[in-house]
Amino acid sequence: MNNESDHFEVVIIGGGISGIGAAIHLQRLGIDNFVLLEKADSLGGTWRANTYPGCACDVPSGLYSYSFAANPDWTRLFAEQPEIREYIENTAGTHGVDKHVRFGVEMLSARWDASQSLWKITTSSGELTARFVIAAAGPWNEPLTPAIPGLEAFEGEVFHSSQWNHDYDLTGKRVAVVGTGASAVQFVPRIVSQVSALHLYQRTAQWVLPKPDHYVPRIERSVMRFVPGAQKALRSIEYGIMEALGLGFRNPWILRIVQKLGSAQLRLQVRDPKLRKALTPDYTLGCKRLLMSNSYYPALGKPNVSVHANAVEQIRGNTVIGADGVEAEVDAIIFGTGFHILDMPIASKVFDGEGRSLDDHWQGSPQAYFGSAVSGFPNAFILLGPSLGTGHTSAFMILEAQLNYVAQAIGHARRHGWQTIDVREEVQAAFNSQVQEALGTTVYNAGGCESYFFDVNGRNSFNWPWSSGAMRRRLRDFDPYAYNHTSNPESDNTPPEPTPSEPTPPEPTPSEPTPSEPTTSPEPEYTA
Repeated sequence: MNNESDHFEVVIIGGGISGIGAAIHLQRLGIDNFVLLEKADSLGGTWRANTYPGCACDVPSGLYSYSFAANPDWTRLFAEQPEIREYIENTAGTHGVDKHVRFGVEMLSARWDASQSLWKITTSSGELTARFVIAAAGPWNEPLTPAIPGLEAFEGEVFHSSQWNHDYDLTGKRVAVVGTGASAVQFVPRIVSQVSALHLYQRTAQWVLPKPDHYVPRIERSVMRFVPGAQKALRSIEYGIMEALGLGFRNPWILRIVQKLGSAQLRLQVRDPKLRKALTPDYTLGCKRLLMSNSYYPALGKPNVSVHANAVEQIRGNTVIGADGVEAEVDAIIFGTGFHILDMPIASKVFDGEGRSLDDHWQGSPQAYFGSAVSGFPNAFILLGPSLGTGHTSAFMILEAQLNYVAQAIGHARRHGWQTIDVREEVQAAFNSQVQEALGTTVYNAGGCESYFFDVNGRNSFNWPWSSGAMRRRLRDFDPYAYNHTSNPESDNTPPEPTPSEPTPPEPTPSEPTPSEPTTSPEPEYTA
């Protein structure tokens, strides 16, 4: 075994909002013997990496924050990247997370040693061991760049939006933008006036709603800071609005009404009938990630912009060739093609006691119990894991519900002398069966589009099919009988094993909440 200084009760992998939240919850449990591994030289995760022009949140700032670390000083209703990163770093500093971080240390592999009941972790700076591992790298971690024939021989500048090259001057350049997702919708309006020509390659038209963003005046920020309950009230209002919208994701006919806003904006901002037709989606709003912008459509109407309603077929020299055969000579290519959402790179680095990776277990379709624990991987948890994504609420809401659950699991194991804790395979399977059945009628599955919600096997491994209120209820109480465990030989303070012939079934499928339900208590409770 490693030296005592290299053994920890918990190792956290990743220093974004998930890893920082996990560190804070561990301290609340009274656990100080943990380390957070961050491969970069600073915290912030996706909000550290993404610095492209116009980078901002598409969830209201009051909701896009930890419930236990409210920020009264947001300067916009939808905060931009620098402000969000500053908030994340300040929160980590205020809660003493920094002292547990090892910067510039990348996790290369994590292997479960069944003989010693611990995780052996290989990093870029040496070996560690841990009783528990929390994977907090998140799904927006590794940029996805499509394999386009000829790309490697392109003579100009190439970069992904999450790796923006600020040293490259776009002024007067001919630029190809590949992808029309959330990042492109934000950076295209910011660069269109700089470049001499912009060629936008759009495989699928996107629904783009108006963004009700505005500057928050000082007097409003003063109210948030000094009036008791003001921030909590604002958070509750924002949560209620987003959750009411979420009702449409489970009842697509509602979103077909909401998408009239997108159609109206498209008609008002794009006068050219041919361009408007190319930008009109043929699926229900919400089937893909919900996008908001007031400047995207006007940018596409500029005389120096060409919208190519097809994918890139190949690149030859400095020429980009679309699937329609149209050629465009460019000086730079910017990819706004998203991330490895379901084929998470970390899954190839985490191994069970028999040497099989998460990838080997999943075979292209990630599955976990409550998106948090995977059968066969004892004492390990995933944050923002499979089947927890929603199209309408804040990642912080999902994360805090999860952190409450994971903290309870670790706390229960510590109190009762459990040496290992491993979700039962049949419980995990039953939960995922429920999820897949419920997804069938949601807009994610029935909206008529292809999206990153679906894995290589055509299975929706990303989305949560119920309300975030239902998520919080189901993750509120840790059920020890959903898990197999081994006891520490020195402890006899363990509950009895469940009877093998009568396994505890998963909870029944949550019923639909009423639209008014979410406004009552948006704060996940900490009960560990």
